[in-house]
Amino acid sequence: MSVNAPKKIDSVKVVIGDKTVECPAFEGIENEKSFDIGKLRDQTGYVTFDNGYANTSPVISDITYLDGDNGVLRYRGYPIEQLAEKASFVEVAYLLIHGELPKKAELDKFVKGIEENQTVDSNFYKIFDAFPKNTHPMAMLTAATVALSGQYPNDNEITNKASVEKTIYRLLGQFPALCAAAYRHSRGESRISAKPGLDYCSNFMSLMYAKDGSYSVPKEIVSALNLLLILHADHEQNCSTSTVRLVGSSNANLYASIAAGITALWGPLHGGANQAVMEMLEEIQKSGGDIQATVAKAKDKASGFKLMGFGHRVYKNFDPRAKIIKKACDQVLNALGIQNPLLGLAQQLEAAALTDAYFVEKKLYPNVDFYSGIIYSALNIPVEMFTPMFALGRMPGWIAQWKEMIDGGTTKIGRPRQIYTGYAKRDYVSIDAR
Repeated sequence: MSVNAPKKIDSVKVVIGDKTVECPAFEGIENEKSFDIGKLRDQTGYVTFDNGYANTSPVISDITYLDGDNGVLRYRGYPIEQLAEKASFVEVAYLLIHGELPKKAELDKFVKGIEENQTVDSNFYKIFDAFPKNTHPMAMLTAATVALSGQYPNDNEITNKASVEKTIYRLLGQFPALCAAAYRHSRGESRISAKPGLDYCSNFMSLMYAKDGSYSVPKEIVSALNLLLILHADHEQNCSTSTVRLVGSSNANLYASIAAGITALWGPLHGGANQAVMEMLEEIQKSGGDIQATVAKAKDKASGFKLMGFGHRVYKNFDPRAKIIKKACDQVLNALGIQNPLLGLAQQLEAAALTDAYFVEKKLYPNVDFYSGIIYSALNIPVEMFTPMFALGRMPGWIAQWKEMIDGGTTKIGRPRQIYTGYAKRDYVSIDAR
């Protein structure tokens, strides 16, 4: 049930020729206005064209509020700034999935459920052995995640609440191990098991880097990783989340829906953007570190060069996550005593872009990807693992969005329309006459 049902407001009339369609209109809790065009095609023969769905909302959701014009992001009503400063990632995961911050007993049960589902069957790991060592981790994670539906075939019924709960615990518990397995496979290292009693972030770092079972994670690393995961936990109806919902609308199981989201996240315009930022900074460094030349190149449309980490599809102001992560970046590098020359380049590039009339006019501010890669590098996480880290953080958001849709029970299967521009009807011609 929705926390705040949309408020009905005056209907909107769409006039096409001599036909008028009265479309029901409603308003969300933050005054977002919308009207329902569900009857438009039936009554007029028209459909709307909305490239990239930038002005289309197929979802009524209680989970995340995003105001791109004013740089606002809230999970279940809580400002991202407060959660980033005060909460643990596991608390935020519970909040997204269940709708409220957990009480102590609820959090203890949630943590226990995750810990009891951290162990990946040793035979299941063989799926990684089928891949060449240079395979991108996201390919392995997509395959492994959807394969979990075969590992647990009795829990794929989406209307069985007990089965769904088990699946949620397995995804939260085992996905860190799968990420670490993908990393270790690429290096020819043997996999290790989760260590009981470790917090979520420490457990992940142990799965990644422990050699003899005595790996100790510095508190600065735990704090930084916790922050990054929270900042990536959900982001409204982005490409990968919309993919999870679209696949889930066919009543696909949660594993399959999440696997589809992982694949969507892989792209450099989405979750792969922080990897692209690091590769860009490294290229600038190799070419002599000329920031002004880089900015000029970015403004030249004929160059084909794109300044990665600047601008955002939704934020027309500063990405609120970028403000948090920029401050954290300085703190982490100082705490760990790391001198990263790429940070200096990033700071120069940001300063140059923010004072350049072209970028100011277009409101191309740094986004969350601009500094997150530098923090991941400081944590010794290699570039190819940046996108899996994004997936690790986004997992509770994907789960929450899928669960909200399934629990609501009113979502139709996704079936967008199109504007066809191919050939009109033509007759088949035999091969001899062509």
